[in-house]
Amino acid sequence: MEKAEVPQLHPNPSSRSSPGAQDPPLSRTKSTTGTAIGRIASHLSTRSISNPGPPPDGGLRAWTQVVCAWLAILNTWGFVNSFGAFQTYYDSILPEPSSTISWIGSTQACLLFLVGIFSGRALDAGLFRPTVMIGIAIQLLGIFALSGAKNYWQILLTQGICTGIGGGIFFVPMMGLVSTYFAKNRGMAIGIVTTGNSAGGIVYPVVVRQLLDQIGFGWTVRVLGFINIICLAVAFAFMKPRLPPRKSGPLVDMDVFKDVPYMLHILGMCFIMPPVYFVFYYIASFARDELGMPYTTSLNLVIIVNGVGLPARILPGYVADRYIGVLNTFIICVFINIIIFYSWLGVNSIPSYYAFAVLYGIFGASFQSLFPTTIAVLSNDITKTGTRLGMAFLTISFSALAGGPLSGALLQAAGGKYYAPIVWAGTTTAVGLCLVVSARCCKHGWRFKVRC
Repeated sequence: MEKAEVPQLHPNPSSRSSPGAQDPPLSRTKSTTGTAIGRIASHLSTRSISNPGPPPDGGLRAWTQVVCAWLAILNTWGFVNSFGAFQTYYDSILPEPSSTISWIGSTQACLLFLVGIFSGRALDAGLFRPTVMIGIAIQLLGIFALSGAKNYWQILLTQGICTGIGGGIFFVPMMGLVSTYFAKNRGMAIGIVTTGNSAGGIVYPVVVRQLLDQIGFGWTVRVLGFINIICLAVAFAFMKPRLPPRKSGPLVDMDVFKDVPYMLHILGMCFIMPPVYFVFYYIASFARDELGMPYTTSLNLVIIVNGVGLPARILPGYVADRYIGVLNTFIICVFINIIIFYSWLGVNSIPSYYAFAVLYGIFGASFQSLFPTTIAVLSNDITKTGTRLGMAFLTISFSALAGGPLSGALLQAAGGKYYAPIVWAGTTTAVGLCLVVSARCCKHGWRFKVRC
């Protein structure tokens, strides 16, 4: 059970009420008990509103926020991570080329990031609940409209644009809210939340694989909509902001442009994120095109790469919190990810491809789960976490938009051979890693032993 902090009465002379000053409202209503009791009650009330104290770093309420944010991530980024199942299906029914179809998933991912700058600020400004409610409504509208879509542009509008905007409105405030409840255990808490990413990447493809042939595309999507309604209603009911509003703050924190480590880190993420979507969108297509897998079997790769990410999103947060720090853990995971990308060039059998899917699922999920925490670590003011996280998502949204279509264009230019986008993915990630390492060194120096 969390212990309430007992405030000191008048810790300095300036805090005392001067003789003749107007008594607090509570003192007037309880004047018969004396002014002392009134001042105590007023002090406690004011403190609870303006200064809630340090993050509880645990307890029922804090972990409830983690569970609720997990449900939100399951139905936003889990939807994005499962786009490989939709991409493979759309390739078989739409006349548009694969690179054009990938704009659907890329647009959805881009808007999830892009809208974050506005919705992240809403958390800081005390508009959490109305913002989340609007976002959930827009996402549900997009999903149920998708169930009746018949052509490419209708799918792009509903799945790409509508669900992207709706998810972007509510997922950033929910993610930022968790950060305000934790300090020492923040990495683990965020890691647990981001396992919803992998869980959604399992749930959505499994539902599509099991129901698509039985009840058709329309009702399959409606089932996904009903899952969204249940999960998001629970999340909305139990999430509770902890910090007071910061209404006077700007939409954009201009101080970040003077923060060299923060800017280098975000620039590095602009290189690291596009290849992530290449894997999620094309892992099933590679299995079908290069290894001859049928459609239903190829979806197993989407499920595996997301499934192994469940524990992989928790363990790095624990290691970061307890041993080497968030930035160090993040750098190690990205470095291993580069090696895995280049190893993809040697995949020529189904067993080796399953091994690749497992390894990428582990280390790809690891650095993704740590990214939101790295923003909190690089931010010196916890009250600006929502704004800075939203600005980070805005910056990398455009690189996320380019990931799927660019890899599809490289695939088409190489005559359907996957070596070109694979080399591009590994090299681009390596460039991003160099920038992230530079950010880490600007903030904490070159010594690896420094925990950061």
